[in-house]
Amino acid sequence: MKLNIDGLLVYMPYDFIYPEQYKYMQELKRGLDHKGHCVLEMPSGTGKTITLLSLIIAYMRRYPDQYNKLIYCSRTVPEIEKVMSEMKRLIAYYEKETREKQKFIGIAMSSRKNLCIHPEVSQLRLGKEVDSACMNLTASYVREQAKEDRSVKTCSYYEQYDKNGREESIPYGVYNLEDTKMYGKVKHWCPYFLTRYILTHANVIVYSYHYLLDPKIAEIISKELPKTSIIVFDEAHNIDNVCIDSMSITLTRKILERAHANVDSLKLIVQDSKQKDANRLKNEYENLVKGLREQAIQRETDVILTNPILPEHVLQENIPGNIRQAEHFLIFIKRFLEYMKTRMNIQHVVKESPPSFLKDLQVRVCIERKPLRFCSERLRSLLRTLETKDIHLYQPLMLLCNFATIISTYTKGFTLIIEPFFDSKSTVYNPVLHFTCLDSSIAIKPVFDRFQSVIITSGNLSYLCTIDHFYFYLGTLSPIDMYPKILSFTPAIMESFTMTLTRPCILPMIVTRGNDQIAITSKFELREDQAVIRNYGILLIEMCTHVPDGIVCFFTSYTYMEHVVATWYELGIIGQVQKHKLLFIETPDSVETSLALYNYQKACDNGRGAVLLSVARGKVSEGVDFDNHLGRCVIMFGIPYVYTQSRILQARLDYLRENFHIRENDFLTFDAMRHAAQCVGRVLRGKSDYGIMIFADKRFVRSDKRQKIPKWIQEYLSDSLANLSIEECVQIVKKWLKDMAQPLRQEDQLGISLLSEEHLLSNELLQNLEQNSADA
Repeated sequence: MKLNIDGLLVYMPYDFIYPEQYKYMQELKRGLDHKGHCVLEMPSGTGKTITLLSLIIAYMRRYPDQYNKLIYCSRTVPEIEKVMSEMKRLIAYYEKETREKQKFIGIAMSSRKNLCIHPEVSQLRLGKEVDSACMNLTASYVREQAKEDRSVKTCSYYEQYDKNGREESIPYGVYNLEDTKMYGKVKHWCPYFLTRYILTHANVIVYSYHYLLDPKIAEIISKELPKTSIIVFDEAHNIDNVCIDSMSITLTRKILERAHANVDSLKLIVQDSKQKDANRLKNEYENLVKGLREQAIQRETDVILTNPILPEHVLQENIPGNIRQAEHFLIFIKRFLEYMKTRMNIQHVVKESPPSFLKDLQVRVCIERKPLRFCSERLRSLLRTLETKDIHLYQPLMLLCNFATIISTYTKGFTLIIEPFFDSKSTVYNPVLHFTCLDSSIAIKPVFDRFQSVIITSGNLSYLCTIDHFYFYLGTLSPIDMYPKILSFTPAIMESFTMTLTRPCILPMIVTRGNDQIAITSKFELREDQAVIRNYGILLIEMCTHVPDGIVCFFTSYTYMEHVVATWYELGIIGQVQKHKLLFIETPDSVETSLALYNYQKACDNGRGAVLLSVARGKVSEGVDFDNHLGRCVIMFGIPYVYTQSRILQARLDYLRENFHIRENDFLTFDAMRHAAQCVGRVLRGKSDYGIMIFADKRFVRSDKRQKIPKWIQEYLSDSLANLSIEECVQIVKKWLKDMAQPLRQEDQLGISLLSEEHLLSNELLQNLEQNSADA
């Protein structure tokens, strides 16, 4: 269908549109026109992705001077594939309506691991091994050696791409990861480097948002993108934590020992290089004298060795003279390494700021701040000069140098914590150093400063705000004023859209007690109470008895899930559950979890039904949709608070309180409820779908928790559903499922939850008549 959004012709590749989609487009268009601030809430399962793509692509076609590229960032490969699928549908609809081939390129990009087609390299399991093996075959010095020595292996796919791929233009179209790999196989071109080349020419780019948020790779992959690009961060309800993780570093004693071995190895290589080719190190020194920006431009194959984590103004400076010589640098870094070993030789917890650490470093070993800032760049320059192979073996030393660079560059918004034990349950002495970023705006600010428009999106709440330019934020952000604070935003306009339904297809309930009237909760003092765990098990058995198809359960942590499942097994609850449905469990291992998901879906597809036990903040809760029969019920066992005894968390809470005036309890509740909303939202993926949402914890009844549940769920969470026993819950579920079992006809939805072009036209005419009457 074709839509008129305030004078903008928008192509929508579906016969009908949801009312909230239409209103959302209007607000989005108004924001693009006026560069204003808005906060927009849009429920899960209402076509957010196609709504964004349809309007933004239409706007880019109408106003190519203002915006000429859309960069759509998502979290996982399945989410990227979903975006590409919707884009294919949209472009196909354009071609059908215009009857001409669209001059449009949409490309998905991922890591070498997901794009490599080399028969040997692609079989490696770990991404860092794939990266290292790729460099061993494609680095410029390897290719030079191959010209003289035929025994040196290179990648024929990269060679063919380098020879012909840069000269030929890729045909117009939308390419997901598999399409790019197939095209690479046909042309015998490397898909990864082909994709990187296409980034500058494509109209729409879809990739992981680490390519923009992680400073270690952002400038490399995205440095050619124009400022007039529109940036979309999808599924970004947890983006503040991603920003923090990208700037944080953890060092252990084992990492330092490996870094020490790396230094010794490099010393031998440098000595050997001086004997064989002294000019190589001399040329490097001369380049360093000219400054970082004056160094010879490295070929794109050497991207692994490039790590621009320094701010722009620092990159304009020269590397200090005391670390320009390779031998001097290795001596310098070894002194720093020995200092780090002594600092980690502790018996109690140490917490200090970066300035305090740097002052102690200067007093004890006379290492100044400025040379530390260039350790990361200096190491990578040395590794390039020495033409080092198997670069992943030097990751420990790279990590140490990254730490040196960051702690000497940023003095505010970071903390350093050294603990004698790796985790809270460990009793074996194993010291660990956490250098943690406390301010998420540090990582995301360069994105906001560089690009004209940034859209951060998730399924439950969205807002558009600005500092200099204008930014969009769509995420699970109840309450809506939390993210503007922690990301330094100042929203001016806020709008919330609810889900328009012809039938109550969601049934949210808060179960607070068992049939024995014992309260159920995951509160720390009661979570291991056998009566509470037994009531959780009875709730699951009852749901398995009466709810068809798939049931997804979320626990607060892997540890708690393991404890509950073990107790259920002793009480015989597991056996009773398996009488009705098959049981699958998510684990920290991604391969095992993928296998569990596959078999869970298979059990649901063949009618057997299944239960999936998973964890909030785990893989299942992020981006895995349980639509239709795959998820008829979701149970949230407890409130997923983060581990509050973590010293890192306490440091961040102190920082938020002192700098953003956010109280500890407000942030913890906000963080827990956004993850709870993300979990229960997995069960409803469209208006023809239906599902039960059970919040199994007495604390959900409290106003500070209940009010933070997304509004589109709150609408159906009446007081009569907010304080139930298990038996009351079962009776409501049985009656509700009978109502949902009745056929849902499309005719019943037209004009209410589904709008056709005729409905939109009549609504516009009615609005015009009302406006004319008001003006008169």
